[in-house]
Amino acid sequence: MGKGNRVWKITGAASAAATLMLICGFVYAVSDVIFPAPPNTSSAGIENAASKDQQIHPGNMDVTAVGDSLAKGTGDDTGSGFARATSELLQEQGINSKLVNNLGINGLTTSGLLPMLDEDGVQYALRQAGVIILSIGANDLFAGADQMTELPDEEQLSVKLKQAEERFAKIVEAIRGINSEAQLVYVMLYNPFSDLEEVREQGNRIVQEWNRFAATVMDSTGQGLAISTSDLFTFNSGRYLAEDHFHPNREGYQAIAERIVQALAVTTVSGEERK
Repeated sequence: MGKGNRVWKITGAASAAATLMLICGFVYAVSDVIFPAPPNTSSAGIENAASKDQQIHPGNMDVTAVGDSLAKGTGDDTGSGFARATSELLQEQGINSKLVNNLGINGLTTSGLLPMLDEDGVQYALRQAGVIILSIGANDLFAGADQMTELPDEEQLSVKLKQAEERFAKIVEAIRGINSEAQLVYVMLYNPFSDLEEVREQGNRIVQEWNRFAATVMDSTGQGLAISTSDLFTFNSGRYLAEDHFHPNREGYQAIAERIVQALAVTTVSGEERK
């Protein structure tokens, strides 16, 4: 009996340790980026803030990316991310496009991005672009999670959400003030840990609310695109996620870039208009 009890105690301790490791791994990963599933979107995975029938005609289609680790391309072993991939796909469509600059920074929050938009170099890069790709917001909701044993409670998340939403609206307004002619594209959030039951519901709920707000802000610009990516990673996480299990890999960034190009509607532009 003594030996049997010891076996059960060891087994129970091992199970508890495994569960704790999963939770700790989750909160560490989510500190850089977490993307729970957004609200219902079109079958193409695109929320087009301009008229759904509007065709985006190519003028200046040079690309600048700005924001957090996804804007930077973290997880892509080639270093391209969706910024360069978007430019390359535009070129394949016969559009003259190049990557002007990638202003992505790992761990960047809305509070960190706002003062960046006052910098001359950042403004110059944004003014040169015809397509500005923005990825921001995830680190606001879960900053410092790597130092916790659990996610912030609902009240803490709600406060963070409200503050981040206010800054996000200011960011979009500032970018439009810097370059009112460019097509502004926001990459919405997805959840790479939807299979982790302990935190799935809480994370999904708060970021769905974020996505709804972000889509509304983009809609208010009259020339904004909000790109949904949740279905890509919900159904293809093994294919599209990097080894860290939360950033996209090269193929994942490519899939996002394809969504962006589809949203820009360049595939419908006639050969005459491309000249």
